[in-house]
Amino acid sequence: MTIDRLGPVDPLSKLNKSGKPDKVAKPDAKDTISVSAEARNLGEIYRATEIVKAAPDIRMDRVEEVRQKLQDPGYIDSKVEEVADRIMDVFGLS
Repeated sequence: MTIDRLGPVDPLSKLNKSGKPDKVAKPDAKDTISVSAEARNLGEIYRATEIVKAAPDIRMDRVEEVRQKLQDPGYIDSKVEEVADRIMDVFGLS
């Protein structure tokens, strides 16, 4: 059995042949990005969540306001009457 050669005898002859040079792509003048509406909305939600997380759990100004109102005995009586009136309205007893 004999093996015939299929190509040239010199294996370096393939390396000596050069093809056409590749064209260098021209870079764009500016890079741009686009952000979808969904991504913008998620960003706003994230920003709002971070603001809420950073806020204190107890609003001391409101606590002081309620504390001052509770010092007035007339305030408590008026609120008791207001709540009683609302309960009567709910049950149709007014």
